[in-house]
Amino acid sequence: MANLKTISQPIQPAIPSQSLGLAALFVAYFAANFYTYGLNAIQPTIAADLNGMALYAWGVSLPALAAALAIVVFSKLSDIYGRKALILVTMLLFMAGSLLAAISPTFPFAIGARVVLGLGHGALSPLVFSGIGDLFAPAERSKWSGLMNIPAGVSALIAPTMIGMLSDHFSWRTLYWIMLPILMISGALVWAGLPAQVEKITRKIDLPGTAVLAAACGTLILAFSWAGDLFPWGSPQIMALFTVSGGLWIAFMIRQSRTPDPIIDPQVLTNRTFITAAGAAWLSLFGMMGVTLYYPLFLQGVQGASATLSGQMITPFSMLMTFMGVPVGFLLAKTKRYKWMFLIGYGILTLCMFMMTGFSEATPVWLSVLITGLAGVGLGAMPTLNTLVVQFAAPRRLLGVAVGAMYFVVMMGVAIAPSILGSLMNVRYARVLVERLPPTLSQVLDAEALAAAGDPRILVSPAALAALERSLSGAAPAGLFEQTVAAIRNALEESLKLVYRVGAITMLASLLLILTIPEIAIETEKL
Repeated sequence: MANLKTISQPIQPAIPSQSLGLAALFVAYFAANFYTYGLNAIQPTIAADLNGMALYAWGVSLPALAAALAIVVFSKLSDIYGRKALILVTMLLFMAGSLLAAISPTFPFAIGARVVLGLGHGALSPLVFSGIGDLFAPAERSKWSGLMNIPAGVSALIAPTMIGMLSDHFSWRTLYWIMLPILMISGALVWAGLPAQVEKITRKIDLPGTAVLAAACGTLILAFSWAGDLFPWGSPQIMALFTVSGGLWIAFMIRQSRTPDPIIDPQVLTNRTFITAAGAAWLSLFGMMGVTLYYPLFLQGVQGASATLSGQMITPFSMLMTFMGVPVGFLLAKTKRYKWMFLIGYGILTLCMFMMTGFSEATPVWLSVLITGLAGVGLGAMPTLNTLVVQFAAPRRLLGVAVGAMYFVVMMGVAIAPSILGSLMNVRYARVLVERLPPTLSQVLDAEALAAAGDPRILVSPAALAALERSLSGAAPAGLFEQTVAAIRNALEESLKLVYRVGAITMLASLLLILTIPEIAIETEKL
């Protein structure tokens, strides 16, 4: 790009030792992952406590949309103003969102708070990995990027069980209160440990392009979120949203090709290695959501596990997923080859997702933990591989943009996948529930009570379950309460099986796509 006259050279940190900068990034990455793994364990509890099961998928989609937009904007800004300044901004947003979430009175308010939180949390991880790129030469990045999974692994070890236990004994709000001191400590280390920008770069942020991107993403998320729930998939409203979104995406791409300072440089978007890795990652998010978002719901709703037990059962998945990045980084540095690791990782994930389609109320605990733990092994290679491969494929002057673009694609998958999966799940749940509920239930309960009786939050919220039992106590025929709960549990089980089937199919598509990724040299760096 002719307008980009300044080519960044490796930044030598203006601090007593390079190790202090690395420690700051380690702690920042720990904070980001601690929140993620803690939230995964208690999302069903939050939705049930705030009566928001109908908006369960929105609790992930909208914060992920905010995170996706923050990633591309903050990554671009970090190439202009330096990684240190932008990491501190993300932490301030992270803290503000945590405080709002901790005091949330309703589920929509909690979603709004998590949108603010997502603006900071979403951009933090790619900025950390871009910071590694600033501190180390290409040959060293693989090793240190892999070792970044150590703090992530520690958080995976302690966060699910710890937050699940605190949620059971106190409140799910404890997670957000805990995040405040963790982020304060992390911010102090970043302030002291990371180097400031050492050169002036005259590039600017493309505000009109950012606005078009936000509108394109927003209309797309609304289309997927409303389809099948508020409006039928083929309705004029949904088709209009898809059409508007498509037009905005085209306008965004045209804008990026013409502006002197694109948010996502076309050189990144047209790179074959990036397109293949990003496409496979996006497709795989449908399967990953089956584990991270819907597996805890399966444990707590279908199998009746507590938040504490649920956290313990997803800990092997979380730990293996994070710690796998350590050997992956070293293997990549040693072999200089990554395609074989992609194939093994996606192959394992595809196998696990097809096995999860058989999960039921009777599935033994050891078997589900084994399968999801194996999925963690396959998934663990992906963040490290994706982050490093796009760095190798892009010029150094586009380091932040390339890493941010990959994270943007991933976060758009996190935003869109729950919308589609949640819509399919809700439709399937309603259909099966009508078939399985006892016919006599409508004779005992009025319309409002009958609607409440079909809410799956009954399976997660002890208060809601007790209220249903009181409303059906003494009702004829005998055992009506038990039959109703069994019907709700069966409907939830069947709807989750559909989620896992969709995840398995898209994971297979990811495997087939990654077969085509080119192998590029990683010894030298492009300017």
